[in-house]
Amino acid sequence: MNKIAIIISSKQGLQIARTIRQELPGTELFTKGEQADCTSITSITAFVSEHFSRYDALIFIGALGICVRAIASSVQSKYTDPAVINIDTTGRHVISVLSGHVGGANQLTRRVANILGAEAVITTQSDNTGLWALDTLGKEQGWKTETTAPMNDIITAFVNTRPTALLLDTRDEGTRYLERTAPEHVKIFYHFEDIDFGKFQLLVAVTPFRHESPIPALYYRPAVLHLGVGCRKNCNPEGVTEYIFHSLEAKHLSPLALATVSTIDLKEKEALVDEITRKAGNIPVHIYDPIELAEIKIPNPSKKVLEVTSVPSVAEASALATSLNDRLLVEKQKGKLSEGNDFTFAVALDRAAERRGFIEIVGAGPGDPELISVKGKNFLEAADLILYAGSLVPVELTYYAKPGATVRSSATMTLEEQFSLMKEFYDKGLFVVRLHTGDPCIYGAIQEQMAFFDEYGMDYHITPGISSFLAAAAALQSQFTIPEKVQTIILTRGEGRTPMPEKEKLHMLARSQSTMCIFLSASIVDQVQSELLQHYPPTTPVAACYHLTWKDERIFRGQLQDLARIVKENNLTLTTMIVVGDAIDNREGLSKLYSHQFKHLFRN
Repeated sequence: MNKIAIIISSKQGLQIARTIRQELPGTELFTKGEQADCTSITSITAFVSEHFSRYDALIFIGALGICVRAIASSVQSKYTDPAVINIDTTGRHVISVLSGHVGGANQLTRRVANILGAEAVITTQSDNTGLWALDTLGKEQGWKTETTAPMNDIITAFVNTRPTALLLDTRDEGTRYLERTAPEHVKIFYHFEDIDFGKFQLLVAVTPFRHESPIPALYYRPAVLHLGVGCRKNCNPEGVTEYIFHSLEAKHLSPLALATVSTIDLKEKEALVDEITRKAGNIPVHIYDPIELAEIKIPNPSKKVLEVTSVPSVAEASALATSLNDRLLVEKQKGKLSEGNDFTFAVALDRAAERRGFIEIVGAGPGDPELISVKGKNFLEAADLILYAGSLVPVELTYYAKPGATVRSSATMTLEEQFSLMKEFYDKGLFVVRLHTGDPCIYGAIQEQMAFFDEYGMDYHITPGISSFLAAAAALQSQFTIPEKVQTIILTRGEGRTPMPEKEKLHMLARSQSTMCIFLSASIVDQVQSELLQHYPPTTPVAACYHLTWKDERIFRGQLQDLARIVKENNLTLTTMIVVGDAIDNREGLSKLYSHQFKHLFRN
């Protein structure tokens, strides 16, 4: 909400209004009578009538009847009216009055209720039942919307739990959200041909494809189509955009799903490119130089295009370049609406949106199943295969798996066996989660896996996790940086079977006397202690942390001169982190962040 007005009908509401304004800077206060920090108005109804459309939200503090009467003559449509909420003068109840989820009143109601510690009163059925708000879902997810029946009829059928088919033949963050949160009366399909329409009364589809539904349908159009364009010099743009859009529809593609327009740098200033971009909703334009396009393999090279541009393709190559795909939905199409105004176009689907196999490398966190990220947990719940790092990751994390998912430990597998299993699922178009301890970038051994994925053209992504060094700081109740004393945290390991670069050996790093978190080194603790003592004082605090955040977590504190004894006496071997530095248990040294000179950081 950018512009919010609070209308106060009695003095009892002033403090409530001031509290809200403190949390929502820029909010304007209006009241009858004179108050130093409020704008005076003579009539609430007259003020609302004059300024109803000026604000994104109106917050009334006082009797609900005053609010209702004040807005009655101004109400027009939930799609254009501002959000209106009402708060009683005790601040106990915050009521969503107008433009619930469409105008944002429900969301604002919850926000204000949280500010005041009040009860949010929301009567919108979809909000109260946990159902999707179909009329705002598209906007929230960045999808455009088409319907074959009035939206209100579709919403009514959905909130009354009529049997609904959900078609997801592409994927993005929004489709993953729908998969996680689908109500019981919704059945998910990934192919239009699989839907038995005799069993459903409503179709909801997230798709760039134009499917003809025999039942009422709501289509969300994700921006996943990349249009490549080529043309003669100074091509007349009149009618070309409409021609292209009509051609896409004839090939069962929705122009509403266009994400970008792409071409070669020779055509950057062409009026045709600007015209298509504008009529497609001011979508982004990608311009490529010939060297970039020359690397793209295309199905229909042209000698004529090669003579003019020095590359054998513009439309096909630029569409593929932007989509990062290796195949086209629409191969090069030629058009000419008037003499000398030839043009070509091609379309590719965004590779990331394709329903093909995919691998998500997920950081499991330090061990506690609740310390995985929300996104990581969501991926585990959606995976068809979970391949987890054996003894390094608690098996409890795999309990998030959906029924029917395959869960395997990689502890006894060779790399070749791991690759073979993941590729087997990938080639079937399934979703694979490779689950690594902590954060995958820290001793996660993912480099060779990514090299394999790259070699075989397999799509993958990395979801970060909470590293065990962060869990160590929390368990030790220590801030690993101390103002004016220690401002560096070193993550490293001792030199065991894996050689260390000379400049990164422990005795070299120890010269800074920073906070040092040492991984994978309990088995060589004598060497670790010896190297650290070359620069850290013998009395430097240390902690040996075993199975951080696991059920059998154990932490042993002491001084550096006793580190080897502590580790050996307690039989600490694998999954033990050694922490050394004065930051452990330190309570001295004050941060300047909260001093008077930094207060300006918290004002806005």
